[in-house]
Amino acid sequence: MAPLILALGTAVASAEPLDRLLEGYRSEGADPFSAERGRALWTRQVRPDAGTRPRSCTTCHGEDPRGVGRHARTGKRIEPMAHSANPERFTNPRKVEKWFRRNCKWTFGRPCTTQEKGDILTYLSSQ
Repeated sequence: MAPLILALGTAVASAEPLDRLLEGYRSEGADPFSAERGRALWTRQVRPDAGTRPRSCTTCHGEDPRGVGRHARTGKRIEPMAHSANPERFTNPRKVEKWFRRNCKWTFGRPCTTQEKGDILTYLSSQ
């Protein structure tokens, strides 16, 4: 029984920072978030610059966010993005914003909107 209680406590504790992030995005005027829109963003292929190969979030993170990814350039291991596979993933809001800043610029060629961030996080937390 104790391991179950501990696991539930960890899940609740790790959901709180994610909930705060999503609430922050809502307060900036985002519409209700959609896991389906988040999934569409996750898999959308774009060419951020002329002459580059198409890329998406899946280029490094893989189609299934519950699995391990590999950085496209370095081959470095990327831990699962799905909240179910990696409950610690979204516990540090500063890191979440840092990685959105870097990855949106590389993937989409621009910053992600608060709506896009909320949709992606909603998708990843549903996996």
